[in-house]
Amino acid sequence: MQIEPTEPPPLRWHWIIAIWSGVGLFDATQNVVVMRAEGMQHAWANLFMLLSLSWLPWMLATPMVFRLGARYPLSLRRSSSARAVAVHGATWLVLSALSALWMSGLESLLNPWNPTAPPPSVWPLFLDKAHQQLLSALILYYCILMAGHALASRESLARSRVGAAQLAEQLAKAQLDALRHQVEPHFLFNALNAVSGLVREGRNDKAVETIARISDFLRHTLHEAGAQEVTLAEELTFATMYLDIQKVRFGDRLRIAVDVAPGLERAIVPRLILQPVVENAVKHGIAKRARPGAIEISAVRSADRLALTICNDGPPLPPDGVASPSSIGIANVRSRLRGLHGDGGDLCIRDEPGRGVRVTITVPWRETP
Repeated sequence: MQIEPTEPPPLRWHWIIAIWSGVGLFDATQNVVVMRAEGMQHAWANLFMLLSLSWLPWMLATPMVFRLGARYPLSLRRSSSARAVAVHGATWLVLSALSALWMSGLESLLNPWNPTAPPPSVWPLFLDKAHQQLLSALILYYCILMAGHALASRESLARSRVGAAQLAEQLAKAQLDALRHQVEPHFLFNALNAVSGLVREGRNDKAVETIARISDFLRHTLHEAGAQEVTLAEELTFATMYLDIQKVRFGDRLRIAVDVAPGLERAIVPRLILQPVVENAVKHGIAKRARPGAIEISAVRSADRLALTICNDGPPLPPDGVASPSSIGIANVRSRLRGLHGDGGDLCIRDEPGRGVRVTITVPWRETP
């Protein structure tokens, strides 16, 4: 068992009050009923009140113990830090002393055991209870820590499930966007026109090859695998598949260059992360110029980071510095990077003077075995 919540569970005072009130009422009822059944004579109302209210310090301290458990985690599997042990040890002693003092004051005030005798003084009661309650207070303190850990783990699991559902939704959205924005009517129309042109020129082998590429492109886009991440090799295959189809349309106007160092193909990257950027480069770079243009894809590893770069030598960015503000694909790339890697993923779009536009996607370095 390990008590290591990453953050304290949400404070729900109504549950804390209800649980501790139930513990107090159960303890008071059980003791009073048993004592009366055994023929004892005490001030039953005062005794019931004493036993019910004796749990109040622990109820008030529960949120603080939750926070301490999150900030200074204790572990049974490995040695905990000396600071964590010291903090929890001091807290246990203080709470044990406060509980003993509270019960001593109540007992002196209510005097439930022998109402006809003078009330006992607080200090002797405190010394006696403080000594007797040390072990029970330790067990109670640890139980509160375990409860806090269980609640925090439940909240963390719920957040993880929500995050997984959101990532699955984003992947499905990426696939639908790929269909809606890449296999739109004008793309199919131009691709089929290119195929018909190849047939008229007698280049039947090239026409068949192009049809096969379009089929592979559609099959890959509609692939329903739930994987959020793939190898860079697979992602490059799909991106170049798309560019090869576009090359049939643009001919010599489109040059393609891929520069990936050996070994980087094993890197793990988000699925469908390159294709929306490549589409943007074709649509807003190559398609908007009459002379030939180039799209370059490169990958560079730097320590624990992998940088994927897509360059096109088309027109520069608009004055506001944002490329394709209406591009759902680019927005989806940013969202998926944030969902998968948090601050560890980044997308940067900037002008390269005299060279066009450069898009850099940065992800943490991980690779397949």
